[in-house]
Amino acid sequence: MKNIVLTAMAASAVLVSCGTVQSLVQNTFPYTTNVLVSTGVPADKEVSSTATATNVQTWFGGNNNAKIKDVRISDAKISVASPSGNLSAFKTIKIYVSSNGTGERLIASRSNISTNSSSLNLDLNDTGYLDEIVKSTGLTVRTVYELKNQTSSDMNIKVALNFNSVPAS
Repeated sequence: MKNIVLTAMAASAVLVSCGTVQSLVQNTFPYTTNVLVSTGVPADKEVSSTATATNVQTWFGGNNNAKIKDVRISDAKISVASPSGNLSAFKTIKIYVSSNGTGERLIASRSNISTNSSSLNLDLNDTGYLDEIVKSTGLTVRTVYELKNQTSSDMNIKVALNFNSVPAS
C-alpha cells in the first residue's frame, strides 16, 4: 500500500512539472492594426476592412517549417486610437483571419455592444488550431463592424490580437 501511495505521488509530481514546463515555453506573439471608421459609414450596415499581417510574418517568415505548433488566439481587444472617445457607436464587431490557400476563420467577435468605454475585450471563438493560417504567407486579418449610428468624425480603432503557441518537437 505504501508503494502505491508513493508511486501516485511521484506520478502526480511528474504530471504537474510537465504542465509547468509547457507553460514556461509557451510563446505569445502579437498582431495590431488600425481600422478607419469614416463619418460616411451608414448605421445598420456591415462594413469590412482588411489588413495584411506583416508583423506576424516576421515571427515565422511565412515558414511552414517554423518550429511551433498548437497556435490559438489567446486575446482580442479593440480600442479607440483617435480621436479620444468611446465605442458606443458600435453595434457588432467580428475579426477573421486567413492566408494564401486557407479559408477564412472567425476568431473573435462581440454583438450587442453597449459600452461607453474606450476599449473592449472581444469574445474568442473556439477555432481550433491556427497553425496552417499563421505559418503561411500572406496572413490577412479582416475586421467586420456594424454601427448603431454614424460617427460625427472619422475614428481610428486599434485591433490588438495575441496568439499563443508551443514549440514543436
